[in-house]
Formats: sequence, structure tokens, C-alpha cells
Amino acid sequence: MKRILKWIFRIVLVLFILAFVFVFVAYWRSTNDCDRLSATQGNTMKAIVYCDYGLANLKFTDVEKPSPTDDQLLVKVHAASVNPLDWHFIEGTPKIMRAMGVGLRKPKDTRLGVDFAGIVEAVGKNVTQFKPGDEVFGGRDGAFAEYVCPRADRAVTIKPANITFEQAASVNIAGITALQALRDKGKVQPGQKVLINGASGGVGTFAVQIAKSFGADVTGICSTRNLDMVRSLGADHVIDYSKEDFTKSGQQYDVILDNVPNHSLSECRRILNPEGKYVMIGGGGPNDNRWIGPFGRVIQTLVVAPFVSQKMGMMMAELKKSDLAILGDMMQSGKVKPVIDRTYKLSELPAAIAYLEEGHARGKVVITVE
Repeated sequence: MKRILKWIFRIVLVLFILAFVFVFVAYWRSTNDCDRLSATQGNTMKAIVYCDYGLANLKFTDVEKPSPTDDQLLVKVHAASVNPLDWHFIEGTPKIMRAMGVGLRKPKDTRLGVDFAGIVEAVGKNVTQFKPGDEVFGGRDGAFAEYVCPRADRAVTIKPANITFEQAASVNIAGITALQALRDKGKVQPGQKVLINGASGGVGTFAVQIAKSFGADVTGICSTRNLDMVRSLGADHVIDYSKEDFTKSGQQYDVILDNVPNHSLSECRRILNPEGKYVMIGGGGPNDNRWIGPFGRVIQTLVVAPFVSQKMGMMMAELKKSDLAILGDMMQSGKVKPVIDRTYKLSELPAAIAYLEEGHARGKVVITVE
């Protein structure tokens, strides 16, 4: 038995050493294309890049202007918007992200931004549904730039004529997250009681309006200064979290959309109907654990879910062209109107990110591209 235990110990020790060496080598080998970016000449554009983690390392600089492939569009960006996703990548937090392919020592992808709106300047030879001059909006990596090249069959669609580029640029991640959380995860039906925790944020402002369009009775949770704004979006009830704990109200809900998990899972379950649905948005906040972020709550939810009648889960948006079109129709008809808190110039992106990190933005923070 002692001999067996010694061999087990040796094997474990060897595996530990190999794992340490692997992580050490991977850490120092992790790099990016910053050297190539700095040598870019000729056909260039302005864009935001970051060669190292941290807000101070954002650079407004010249990079190579993209050219559309056969299946892509070349879009002149007029506006983009900021999401928690962006500052997670900028800071490299939660740090588990770095081990999941983002880059251990340095960011693997030096470009930032996803949401955009602009005008099509050129199309690839296989593109038939768009033409130069079309006003479009959608999602594409590297959107904090003067140009992007999205695939025509991916997350890009025609911008409604009755909304601005700034409004359209705010839709992609936040709007799709709200739509899929309520429709696909929450399965909201007319007459159901829906609670939206964090109703004044990017996802929350879309969620209040979308839930109302589904015929739900909506309760929004927000701060004192945002009560009137959330009410104006159509919320039937608003609760000031600084004065009242919504988990102690005694009210029961069919669906809880939790954008800011600042109450325990047991507290949320207490106000959820026996067959109700709890949907947590996976973005996390700046005060989350720097190593695992919101994943601790996710693990807790996964552990609890099999043992309760309530449906518990987290969701991350899947960017879909069809859902962008649905949101476009909602904006065209007036059912949904994006809420914009502040706008910044592209060169002012660090200030925009810093403001978003404070956690008090009302609706969306938008970047204008001149």
C-alpha cells in the first residue's frame, strides 16, 4: 500500500510540474500583432487598439483599413456603443478569461468593440441583400474604428429610418440580450409578472420595453434618480432599491431577469413562483471577484437548478441577424426606443469605459465616429 501511495504521489507531482511548466511557457509565449500594427502604412484608418491589459493602455491610432471579402460589406462607422464586455476584455477580468483564450500575458486580439451603425461603402461580389449607401447596424469585432467589414449573412441589418445612428449603435448586444432572455429563457407570456433587476442599465432599459411589448406586468428595480425614466419606458411598478428590498416585498413573480445579481439566489427564489423562471445575465460587474467574476453565481445556479421546480439559469446573447431585424421592427413601430446616457468621441473611449465601469450609466454609452 505504501508503494502504491508513493507512486500516486509521484504521478501527481509530475502532473503538477508539467501543468506549471505549460502555464509558464504559455504565459510568456502569449503575444499579439502590435508590432505589425505599428508598422502599418498606406491605406489606414483610425481605431482603438490595446497591446496590454488595462485602461491606460488604450491607444487611438492608425491601423490598416479593412477590405471586404466576397461575402462581406465595408461599412463606414458613424457610431458604436460600449458594453461591459468591452471593459472585461480591456482589464482582462475575470482572470479566468485569460486562460480561456483571451491571452494570458497580453490580449490576443488587439481590437475592441462590437456594436456599430453606419453606411455601406462597398460590398463583396457575393452580396445581394445590401448595396452601397444602405444605412445598417449590427455587431462586428473591432467596431471602435472608422470602418468594419461584417459578413452579410451575420449580425447586420438595415437601420430603421426613424432612429439615429447613435440609437442604432446601442442595440446589438444589449437589445439582443434582453430579447433572448425574455423570449427564449423567460418565455414571457401576456399577463405574467416580470421583475427586472437593474432596469435602468443597457440591457434593463431594453428589457422593460420588450417585456411590455409582450404584454407582461413589469416591475423595474433601479435607483432613486432613475425611477421616472424607468416608469416612462412602460414599467407598471418601480422600486427604489435604496429604500426598499424587493426580495422582502411579498410579491411573487413569474420571471426574474437579474442584470445585477446583488441578492442571493435563495432571496430571489423566495419571490419567484413555484414554476417561475430566474434568468441571470452573464456580464458581471466591476466589483465581482477578479479571478472568477460571475462564474461563482453561475456554478451555484447550476447546482441548485436540478433540485427545484423553478427554472434557474444564466444566458449570454447569441448575435443573430433575425433578432436584429425583430428589434429593428420594434424600433420602427415605436415599441422600443434606445436610451442613451452619454456620447463620447472615438478618441475619448477611455473616458467612456471609465464612466461605464462606475456602474451608474442610464441606458447606453455611445461612441461617435467622425
